[in-house]
Amino acid sequence: MTMRAPSAELPICFRDVTVEAHGVTILDRITLALGAGSPTVLIGPNGSGKTTFLRIAMGLTLPSAGTITWGGRENVAPVRRAIVFQHPVMLRRTAAENLRYALKVSGRIPREVHDARIAELLSLVGLSGFGDRPARRMSGGEKQRLALARALARDPVVLFLDEPSASLDPAAAKAVEDVIRAVTARNIKIIMSTHDLGSARRLAGDIIFMHHGRVVEAGAASTFFTAPQSDEAKIFISGDLLV
Repeated sequence: MTMRAPSAELPICFRDVTVEAHGVTILDRITLALGAGSPTVLIGPNGSGKTTFLRIAMGLTLPSAGTITWGGRENVAPVRRAIVFQHPVMLRRTAAENLRYALKVSGRIPREVHDARIAELLSLVGLSGFGDRPARRMSGGEKQRLALARALARDPVVLFLDEPSASLDPAAAKAVEDVIRAVTARNIKIIMSTHDLGSARRLAGDIIFMHHGRVVEAGAASTFFTAPQSDEAKIFISGDLLV
């Protein structure tokens, strides 16, 4: 997988985006832009709207109000976007066949080079030699990395990750973080959520801090972690309960 040029599909711009369901406001008038570069990491308490934010940005869910544009355009088909959820579902096939299916569905790569691309993807996520293993029998960390490889088979310019290292042991979490760094080095934009402040500190170029469906702070990770502006962020970073 070669390094790509920055995508014309970025930035992703939210303008007064609101999501409501059953009378409850899940996202509240969000306005911001997500550009190319290092990972953007969403943090905040449970129920703050992080997963809904990712689904909206991916194009899986429509906002109740407001607009989202990709590279200045609305209603862009999500063919160059991919998402990995916290609990990815593996097909009842080998690791290699999971990737082969993704390559076939994406239709972006000729079939005659599928074997080479599968080997390349497995190597990228640290699973060389795992191609013949039943995907559903792999460990949690291995499944997560296979899910990342499967998403990358779509040749995305933006990759959304929902809690990619949740419930993983430290070694498995580190392996996932290593993949995220490798993907970022190829100019694929990562937009991810996490509850792990340590992971956010290690990976984020930018932070979006959410609470009760609002973006409370958004900016450089180095500034956020050293000089948070809001009381909510100060409480959250300190490890105290934020209600």
